Amino acid sequence: MSSTVMAEIATRASDSKTDVQGKNTQVICCTYCPSKILNPGAASLTNITYPLPLVLCKRDEVDKREIINEYWLVENINSFENIGVTYKAENVKFLVCADCEKGPVGWQDLSTFHSYIALSRVKYQKPAL
Repeated sequence: MSSTVMAEIATRASDSKTDVQGKNTQVICCTYCPSKILNPGAASLTNITYPLPLVLCKRDEVDKREIINEYWLVENINSFENIGVTYKAENVKFLVCADCEKGPVGWQDLSTFHSYIALSRVKYQKPAL
């Protein structure tokens, strides 16, 4: 890794969401219900731009999207504690909470089968000791 990337990871580690390797240090949960989506260490912070559909929108706004740049990269779908997969669109499937079905909280790239969870669409809990 370049020194710039390492410096960015070290800076982010200080906010306690990531460790020095860029892995999540907290439990990642649904914003709308108490469901756990990912355990600590299951995802890596990545900067990738993808326009996710809005979570709560009116019928005439179904095509509106939010540009999001920070995601948790999950390389194996089996790493999730709880995730729902919706319809296929543009070679991706959208990811929602499997319990309350709110979302999308992220997307899965069908060419790599990597999943991406938007940092801004989930909440965080410190792991139990």
